[in-house]
Amino acid sequence: MDLSKILVISGKPDIYELVSQTKNGAIVESLADKKRCPVFKTDRISSLNEISIFTTEEEKPLIEVFQSIYKKEEGKNIAFEIKKVASKELFDYFKEILPNYDSERVYASDVKKVYLWYNLLNSAGKIDLEEPKEETAETEAKEA
Repeated sequence: MDLSKILVISGKPDIYELVSQTKNGAIVESLADKKRCPVFKTDRISSLNEISIFTTEEEKPLIEVFQSIYKKEEGKNIAFEIKKVASKELFDYFKEILPNYDSERVYASDVKKVYLWYNLLNSAGKIDLEEPKEETAETEAKEA
């Protein structure tokens, strides 16, 4: 699963997939409604690859959290109504997925985003259990 081309844009509700880059920004496509729109260099854009969840030991990459949810849900979307469920239930479920999350630095809004993003990515077929392939200088040297 490669989340490097899946983007979060500050001020916009959905998550987006990078379609192409332009001189002044990029063209992205919403995973929710498949509409394309431009984003500019002045927009605050983050790749899901760059986002982590605070734990008591170290930060946990979002990709690993999504894989934990995928295993728990057996490849299905999260069943409960995310926007209507109580905070206690959100955190109880999150504790099953990531038992050592930092309860002082992870807020209900963060947990809701993780669940919403997971459902969008899973519906779009972007989540799998494969580990991301990391290319090192050693493997690049072998290929050359």
